[in-house]
Amino acid sequence: MLSMAALSIDRWVAVVFPLSYRTKMRLRDAALMVAYTWLHALTFPAAALALSWLGFHQLYASCTLCSRRPDERLRFAVFTGAFHTLSFLLSFVVLCFTYLKVLKVARFHCKRIDVITMQTLVLLVDIHPSVRERCLEEQKRRRQRATKKISTFIGTFLVCFAPYVITRLVELFSSAPIGSHWGVLSKCLAYSKAASDPFVYSLLRHQYRKSCKEILNRILHRRSIRSSGLTGDSHSQNILPVSE
Repeated sequence: MLSMAALSIDRWVAVVFPLSYRTKMRLRDAALMVAYTWLHALTFPAAALALSWLGFHQLYASCTLCSRRPDERLRFAVFTGAFHTLSFLLSFVVLCFTYLKVLKVARFHCKRIDVITMQTLVLLVDIHPSVRERCLEEQKRRRQRATKKISTFIGTFLVCFAPYVITRLVELFSSAPIGSHWGVLSKCLAYSKAASDPFVYSLLRHQYRKSCKEILNRILHRRSIRSSGLTGDSHSQNILPVSE
């Protein structure tokens, strides 16, 4: 979670302040963000291990935070709440702030490009109607591209991490029973975020999708050639030679 927040801060600085990126995002600043991420990742597990709050949890079918002593329930609840606040909530706030700033800049650039496009289309009187329609379609796709990408970034973050965090908080502050299947599913969703990120972020890029389509077309084309060759061979074998 914190790694995603650090990357979003870097992207925000690069997009909003492109000319002064080197002065605003120095090596020291990047080192501080990475150091805080590692310090956070080491401090809370070390504290939980020292307090004997780590063990196998039956609800999530994994080793995680758990406390079986009733007298430590309040301290454990405060610790768990602080952990999720400084990890999930902090990362979510940073993601929303930075990506909304990036979206604002992207829309501003889209408006400028749209004005130039419309002026060019007005000046080019003899342009073919199909070219004009293609330019207008590209203009519409350009407006939706940034919104789609940013909503995907924040949406996958919420879908993968929010169920687990909400389940942990409901488990602490409510006596309602939670199904074991839901607990395992929420834990698996949290683990699946790191595995799905490379595919989600790559598929949002047009060049990556184009390359994947070309690779699939080549594989399917080769298979079709092989299958047609095999059918041709079998057909030629079935034909009996006729003597003159």
